[in-house]
Amino acid sequence: MKAYTYRNTKTNIPNWEKTTHITQQYGYGYETDTHHVHFYGQKSYYIISTGLTVIEAKTKPFIDWIKHRFGAEDIEEIDLEVGHTVEGIWRPSLFVWNEIKNNLKIDQGEQHSQEQALRILVEKLDEILLFIEPSFDGLKAYSHKIRDLLILACTEVENQLRSLLNRANYNPLNRRMYTTQDYVKLNSVAYLDEYEIGLRNYSNFSPSKPFSNWDVSNPTKSLTWYNAYNETKHNRDQYFSSANLQAAIDAVAANIIIYCTRFSPFILINDTNTLSGLIKQIFNIKMVDSDRKSFYIPLLEFPSNTRTDCFVFDSYRNNHNKEWIIDPLII
Repeated sequence: MKAYTYRNTKTNIPNWEKTTHITQQYGYGYETDTHHVHFYGQKSYYIISTGLTVIEAKTKPFIDWIKHRFGAEDIEEIDLEVGHTVEGIWRPSLFVWNEIKNNLKIDQGEQHSQEQALRILVEKLDEILLFIEPSFDGLKAYSHKIRDLLILACTEVENQLRSLLNRANYNPLNRRMYTTQDYVKLNSVAYLDEYEIGLRNYSNFSPSKPFSNWDVSNPTKSLTWYNAYNETKHNRDQYFSSANLQAAIDAVAANIIIYCTRFSPFILINDTNTLSGLIKQIFNIKMVDSDRKSFYIPLLEFPSNTRTDCFVFDSYRNNHNKEWIIDPLII
């Protein structure tokens, strides 16, 4: 069963206010054997609001229905079948932790290890920012301490990407070890380039987008921060200045992004643990221009006596969501 995503331009639901589309800009929907289904969606983290599920018995073609009820524009077909997720890759609409954990097959021991590593990286960067301002000139600053952070952060990037490749049973191209020629294939699969990381207390800092220019034809040098790591790791005397603050921030940001794509951003922005507190104190995490065709759309199951009129309800709390089918991660 295929679903569609679209942009909402009006709200035409009987006995309902007329402005939901203003805050819930996106729509996701499909048709079952008996009903049309619509979920509202936000722009912030592209949350799919199952609490604002709209259904109505089928009396007209689905596309005509979403145009009539929601003023649907920019209609596109979603890639995955309704009710499917991909192992190890978080996408909206998974929001509740148990649903995320179970339907991505998350290993909580591995998750905890990644959180410990990320906490160390964030604390080291926070200490450096006590002494160096991330201004235009400050971002060019380099030192042994910054170099150490850059090397550690890039090593953790490799570790996280390697874990995803292993999950996909992917064999390295050179048959011995993974390189950026292998890692770059995850950019389109994990949607790494959809995230940007800002520094909360530095309004003049341009948000870091560490994966935005990752090029499969030049997978090492197109990541400037990773290339800086390679240079300063192998030839510090010549490339010491490559280990600058900008590269270190980008490398830490890359770790945050990979964590979000594996376990969701909500653990970092909603929890009350030490790591979450550090992240919220220092960083802003945003998803920008996400590919809504890649989102996970829940499959609903209705009893035979389901109402036929158009109405709004909470499909998740009313236990209408069927169990997700988990597809393997394929590179």
